[in-house]
Amino acid sequence: MELLKLAALDAEDLAVISAHLQDAVLRAGDLAWLPGEHRFVLVARRFDWSVAPGEAPRRRLAGVHFERVNGVKTRGITPGASSDDTLSLLAITFEEDEAPSGVATLVFSGGAAIRLDLECIEVRLKDLGPVWEADGTPDHEAPPLVETRP
Repeated sequence: MELLKLAALDAEDLAVISAHLQDAVLRAGDLAWLPGEHRFVLVARRFDWSVAPGEAPRRRLAGVHFERVNGVKTRGITPGASSDDTLSLLAITFEEDEAPSGVATLVFSGGAAIRLDLECIEVRLKDLGPVWEADGTPDHEAPPLVETRP
């Protein structure tokens, strides 16, 4: 099994990393803001979307670091806090301010979010080795629409 190793230097690259991290699970203790290094890091158990049909679903341990981070704002999460609450990462978005700076937002289920004020996009994702069978495949099907009448 090949270990994934990706780098992002623009919004398009970051969208690829976001896709690979969709449905990754982590805890607040797996997040760290290192202001002296202008770095934000996380370790997550990402769902491996590349499994072949018929193979058991699996997760992989992955490390991610954002460089050139000038500030961090959070909602519903305290990076580094000890908590058994599991966070599910839905996406990483990017809004450009004055090129090449902007804001990357890590969006989690339940409304939690982390906003990273970036000098520019410089992100790396690397699988750290361990792989294990997942309990199941994340399901993103929306519930059926129900017609209501006055």
